[in-house]
Amino acid sequence: MKALVVKEPGAPESLQLTELDKPTIKDDEVLVKVRAISINPVDTKTREGKALYNTLKETAPVIPGWDISGEVVEAGAKVTYFKPGDEVFGMVNFPGHGKAYAEYVAAPEAHLAHKPANIPHHEAAAATLAALTAWQVLVNEADIQPGQRVLIHAAAGGVGHFAVQIAKYFKAFVIGTASKENHDFIMNMGADEQIDYNEYKVEDVVMDADIVLDSLGEENSLRSLKCLKEGGKLVSILGGAKEAVQEEAKKRNIEAKNYLVHSSCEDMAKIADLMSQGKLTAHVSHVYDFEDMAKAHEQVETRKTRGKVVVHVS
Repeated sequence: MKALVVKEPGAPESLQLTELDKPTIKDDEVLVKVRAISINPVDTKTREGKALYNTLKETAPVIPGWDISGEVVEAGAKVTYFKPGDEVFGMVNFPGHGKAYAEYVAAPEAHLAHKPANIPHHEAAAATLAALTAWQVLVNEADIQPGQRVLIHAAAGGVGHFAVQIAKYFKAFVIGTASKENHDFIMNMGADEQIDYNEYKVEDVVMDADIVLDSLGEENSLRSLKCLKEGGKLVSILGGAKEAVQEEAKKRNIEAKNYLVHSSCEDMAKIADLMSQGKLTAHVSHVYDFEDMAKAHEQVETRKTRGKVVVHVS
């Protein structure tokens, strides 16, 4: 099979198209013929030798990627939920070695869900790591409730545009930060208010949020504490809740924590259900061919992508 391998960390061109044997599946795994792969910032950082690279190189060759949609072609002896021919999607082995940049991926049954029949592979692949992050932060960690005021930073991005929709599904009042160019986009996703981060300091505008989803880091997390009411919750997906943030949060009686998404078939099934009903949409702004993965990485690295970047695997 063809796979993209990082032999030496570096620029997007360091992704080398390589011929490898198909993976051998374990009893609790399925072999998936990949149709589409979603690209995330953690992919580009890993390719550079940062993020998860040092962990992955222990099981070289380093094949980046975690987000797939495709078709089961083989099922392990202990697999009960999937059979050959089933279309599936999910985030595989995160934060371990997902090896998604390949024509075939060995995926644990516990990391996948059935792909909704009415959702194409490129949209399903897009709704994996980013959608799981939004779901797990808002639902599992922050325990979102109807009527709460939720502030979502970078609301037009991968995680952000899913978070807006999920928060609205739970009947929250949603405030999203984005550039003015993305105003209509996030309002169409369901946001109640949009704040142009180039024109306003969000902490001068929002002061009564129940939940803040931070995807920008420590400085933004610290500023975002001023946006929360007493007893509110800040969850950072970029490690923003560092010591200074924790100390300030305690003074304000705010719960501040970092969160790292994990693979989960249960959460994927909930996302699949919302997508099948049309209540959650993956916005895919760029689609590239497998051989053009470097271009996909370059697009993600602009940090100006609306929604998601996906790679098609023929």
